[in-house]
Amino acid sequence: MAIESDVLVVGGGLAGLTSAIAATRAGADTRLVSYKQSTLRNASGLVDVLGYTPDGDGPLTDPYEAIPSLPTDHPYRTVGVEGVREAMAFFDEVGPDYRGGHTDANALVPTHGGTIKPTARYPAGASAGLASDERDVLLVGFEAMVDFDAAHAAAHLEAAGVPFDVRGVTIRFPGELRSDAKVTRYAKLLDTDGEVAVRGRKRPIRAALAERVNTELEDEARVGFPAILGDGDAAGIRAELSDALGADVFEVPMGPPSLPGLRLEDALFDALDRAGGRFETGNPVVDSDGEGRIDQVYIEKNGAKIPNSADQYVLATGGLVGKGVESDREAVYEPIFGCHVPHADDRYEWFDIEAFGDHDFARFGVRTDEDLRPIGREGDIEFDNLRAAGSVLGGYDFAAEKSGSGVSIATGYAAGRAAAEAAR
Repeated sequence: MAIESDVLVVGGGLAGLTSAIAATRAGADTRLVSYKQSTLRNASGLVDVLGYTPDGDGPLTDPYEAIPSLPTDHPYRTVGVEGVREAMAFFDEVGPDYRGGHTDANALVPTHGGTIKPTARYPAGASAGLASDERDVLLVGFEAMVDFDAAHAAAHLEAAGVPFDVRGVTIRFPGELRSDAKVTRYAKLLDTDGEVAVRGRKRPIRAALAERVNTELEDEARVGFPAILGDGDAAGIRAELSDALGADVFEVPMGPPSLPGLRLEDALFDALDRAGGRFETGNPVVDSDGEGRIDQVYIEKNGAKIPNSADQYVLATGGLVGKGVESDREAVYEPIFGCHVPHADDRYEWFDIEAFGDHDFARFGVRTDEDLRPIGREGDIEFDNLRAAGSVLGGYDFAAEKSGSGVSIATGYAAGRAAAEAAR
């Protein structure tokens, strides 16, 4: 017997979670199914709406102002400016403690590589580090954490012309962690604030860390650490370090695996649970039935194909990287429902010969109607009870535009609300 629901969301990333929460809060009995752990753990935790135009103009001050000028097949043009605003307000309501919702303007957030990233929402832990703040900064790296070179990041920020002085230093993390220690290991040690040996005596690890940083601190008003400052008590750790250092403490967004991404993932799954949605992870959706309308999908579990049925479906499986869109030497395709993915017949037109050229594959994905229902080669609606959201959509280059999170939230919200409405 098939497992039934009003709305079935396939995919557990930012688009899928947003869609499932939106559908559940709109009154639909909603299930989310996902094969792998969310890709959010590989994301910086920053939420971008639009940092650059498709032509490379930017960084943009007001992303909403640029949306009406985007190409007609861009997902933002499908949901519209007000749709993006409504979705971001929804994220502000159900998501974790993020800043930036009081303004349309992008914030400029320094990253671990020393670049400046325009972003619409950022974790509270990053708020003291904005590049628009003119107070001087000390960046602190750790000997065992090779992913963050504080001096390198500081030099890049200086070269970028930030309006403050910035230095980078590297110290030993109390407890002498190995170079292969995970970011969650650092976070857990700071959360529990256990004692470590410092020059022959026991000290709480937060106090020991502050003592080591104080030996390097000059007159900087801000201190930036790699994003490892706790999980369960991140705000408390920042406050304690700030008091001990006499400077505002912030986290610098890091590459994968990302603690802010993990925090965002946890917060959204908690929001889905509180709303009453159901979810299952660890088993792939491998097939579907239906002609013009999806009857059911099949989840592979211990070698068996388990049918799952719903009145409405949302496809949020990701793009080429997330395997929501796949390709071989002959074609590009969406593997679960067989949705059409526009692409040139000649595979040599899928990419540019220059490494940083204008690659068609960056915009591969399904195209939809105004209700986010995938459309076929001839412009026909492929399934009247299927909507697509997030990076499975085509028509935009999220990496170049810095628009991935915003598109996922905007289209996920729209798809979830529309699916709930259609299921009534």
